[in-house]
Amino acid sequence: MKRTLGAVAALTVTFQAPAFADGHQTLLQNASVIDVETGSIAEDQNVLIEDGMITAIGSRVRANGSATRIDLDGAYLLPGLTDSHVHLTSRADKHGLRRLLISTPRAAISGVANAKITLEAGFTTVRNLGAPGYADIDLRKAIDEGEVPGPRILGAGQGISITGGHCGDATSLPYEDKVEGRAADGPWAARQKVRENKKYGADLIKFCATGGVLSPNTTINAQQFSLEEMKAITDEAQALDLKVAVHAHGPRGIQSALDAGVDSIEHASMITDASIAQAVSQGTYLSMDVYVSDYILSEGEAAGVLAESLAKERQVGRFQRERFKAAVEAGANIAFGTDAGVYPHGTNARQFAKMVEWGMTPLQAIQASTIGNADLFGMSDEIGSITVGKYADLIAVPENPLSDVSVLEHVDFVMKNGDVYKNELGD
Repeated sequence: MKRTLGAVAALTVTFQAPAFADGHQTLLQNASVIDVETGSIAEDQNVLIEDGMITAIGSRVRANGSATRIDLDGAYLLPGLTDSHVHLTSRADKHGLRRLLISTPRAAISGVANAKITLEAGFTTVRNLGAPGYADIDLRKAIDEGEVPGPRILGAGQGISITGGHCGDATSLPYEDKVEGRAADGPWAARQKVRENKKYGADLIKFCATGGVLSPNTTINAQQFSLEEMKAITDEAQALDLKVAVHAHGPRGIQSALDAGVDSIEHASMITDASIAQAVSQGTYLSMDVYVSDYILSEGEAAGVLAESLAKERQVGRFQRERFKAAVEAGANIAFGTDAGVYPHGTNARQFAKMVEWGMTPLQAIQASTIGNADLFGMSDEIGSITVGKYADLIAVPENPLSDVSVLEHVDFVMKNGDVYKNELGD
């Protein structure tokens, strides 16, 4: 199926678990509702919400006398944004050798803080593609149980790597200090890692098909895993009803991952025209983080990014954007994925303007973060549009994002599952 910020504002809302009894209604009034399927806007609309779900939409919709009423005063109402590639347990100021000093408990604490920031930036569902010690799975559980605020998380657990490869086994540690756990060599070892991730609660599988920009001693052109190993991973994941996201920069790794039948290619920096055509034919999503290069090259050195990594980013950054433009023109499925955590959480929406700069319309960029990602996540019946029967995941901004998509870099109103986490419209 084809689908065509400055600094983050101070956080003003204190998290509190919902106190409403079942059946309580919330009515959003005077909204300009954006239909992300068509780009049409319906003004003076009311949206009725009950038990976390959208139950009615229209200018004549009313609520019962005990309902909570929120006047949006004509603000533009959109479905909650989503991000297909984040690392909530990572910090943008901890790159390179600094990461070796971060324990799994410390990363988990950062994840709690970053989840709140991400939600208040308007991102109500995310895919977390790799975290130490399955910290993203426990974070997901804490959010689902109402213990801490954050977006709905689809967690990949621990990314799967070859020995010495990107996704967790490429470190600068000497041999005697090596860390075991994420690497798999050979088809059966790769299958075992899929099963292990499933055992500990992963919602999807992430593996690395090439080296990475930020990992030492890997090259972005070098393929990680043979085609046989990649097929073993995807076959095992499919048997366990799990989707597969694959990190891939270089063309050989991208092509092999497509041949193995993955669901999304992350980064896809050097994808060829032939691979784009195959992605279109197969319906594979391309999750191309076309903003992050700006941060790495401007702020990365101060954040600890190694000189080796900066050189790799200079090699691949603009090339990726040109390939993104080619993929858009070819009609590929484009996901909205940012790699947040490499750059500061809460500024995910800066990518919208880059997507428009490199070939998308504002509507297409918004569609990537709503109906497109909903399809990729397997959640089209639950999120992605303002539709009766879907979760009440809603955001609002005072200006029309179809005219200037950068207005999404500061979201004024955030609702998830019918609960308001931020409302600065009155300001």
